[in-house]
Amino acid sequence: MILYVLIYLAGVFIAAVSQVMLKKAAQREYESVAKEYLNPLVIFAYVLFFATTLMTIFAYKEVPLTYGPILESASYIFVTIFGVTIFKESFGWKKGLALALIIIGILVFSFGV
Repeated sequence: MILYVLIYLAGVFIAAVSQVMLKKAAQREYESVAKEYLNPLVIFAYVLFFATTLMTIFAYKEVPLTYGPILESASYIFVTIFGVTIFKESFGWKKGLALALIIIGILVFSFGV
């Protein structure tokens, strides 16, 4: 089951990367609405989203359904890290506390502490 959990988490990570790509694309100016949505960065981000959907479906062959939301919550960690490192967003004590609670929740659920 560990392999399938890792596949699920890899899908969550790739989805976070896709979100970064879409935000980068949204920060640009475009000549037309068509070019805003039909540019390589946006198209590739949506292809990655589709791939993550397939990864999740594949992972659910072995991962219990109850683990899905727990594993999916790792996306908050990835998105926060990308926001701070790539977009230079602030990281205060509230975000730190929230991430710590998410990590504690994942550990408590996963290991039954």
